[in-house]
Parts: sequence; structure tokens; C-alpha cells
Amino acid sequence: MPPPSVDLKSVFLNIPYDKEFKPLYLAYIVGLCQLGLRPLITSGVPGGKRRLSRILSLIQRCRYSIHDLSRVELSPHGLGTPRFNMPLELGMSIMWSELNEESHTWFVMESTHRRLDQSTSDLGGTDANIHFGTVEGVFCELRNAFVHIDAPPVPRMHRAYRAVEMSLGRILEEARTEDIFSASVFKELCFMALKAAHRTRLNP
Repeated sequence: MPPPSVDLKSVFLNIPYDKEFKPLYLAYIVGLCQLGLRPLITSGVPGGKRRLSRILSLIQRCRYSIHDLSRVELSPHGLGTPRFNMPLELGMSIMWSELNEESHTWFVMESTHRRLDQSTSDLGGTDANIHFGTVEGVFCELRNAFVHIDAPPVPRMHRAYRAVEMSLGRILEEARTEDIFSASVFKELCFMALKAAHRTRLNP
């Protein structure tokens, strides 16, 4: 059994923080709440520690982690560098899982079949969950990853997604920000996703 310090419902989300990823970001939040799980991201962790220490602490607290490597291509802005944050955090999760086998389980999400063989060849033999870059794909692959959980059907998850998406403008306005990944916005999105999950359970 995992130690008491591990939150058995928590899922560390390792995703790219950019506006183009917004639909999938919302899909992960909504989908995990529909499964009765609690998504966590680094911006939601308080404290003054350096970022890497905060990420490691978060991984250690979570029973699961999801690592989306669908955006490892070169950045279209600035110097056009590849994104190393997601593979770095995946590596931290793998090491923690190797040292604490019963405490942590990690999943890799991708949008393209067999790209993982080229981008991260050391993961050879790992079955990535391929979501094809769509909201529905994220829902389907979350159901596949957490197949031991009694999951709602995908259309019901879509209904919850639309409800949360419709609330996003108000949430950003009240937070006085355009940053959908900020701590306060993330917290409110999770709250709305939980409310939507409750409603869809009552009205399947």
C-alpha cells in the first residue's frame, strides 16, 4: 500500500502551458474530475521553493501522474527551442516510481502514433495513450488509463466540458487575468468541473 502521505485521488498533470493547449487542458481537468480524481498542476502549489523542488514534492504526493508529450516540437517563438520540461518531469516521475513502486503510477499521453520512439527512445516498450490532439481523444485515453475506475460515458464527459468551457470567460474576468494556468483560475476550473461532474451523475 502507498504511504499515508500519498493522496490516492491526486493526479499530477505535466502539460505545456500555452494558450493553444487550452482545449486539452480543460479536457484533462474535466475528465479527471469525471473519474473522481483530483488534478494538480505546479502553479497550484503554494510556497517559495524553487520550481523543481515544488514539482518533485508534488509528484511525491500524487498517486498518479500524466505526462503529455504531444508538444515536444520546436517552439514557434523566440529561439525555436524544443520543449524539455515535459520529458524532464516525466523522468522525475519515473525515478520516483522506480524507488516507490506502489506509491506512484505514471502515464504518457501523445497525439501521434510511434512518435515516442523517436522523441524519447529510452521509453521503448512503453504504451503511450494517443489522444490525437482532440478533447474526445483525451476523454477516451483517460478512460483507458484509469480503466479500473467506473468511468462515465464520453458524451456525458463532453456535456460537463461544455459547461466548464462556458464558465471560463467569467472565471478569467473575475480573476482579472488572461492566464488560464494561474493558480486561482485553475482552482476555479476544478471547482466548476466538480460541480459539472456532480450534475452529470445526477442527470446521466
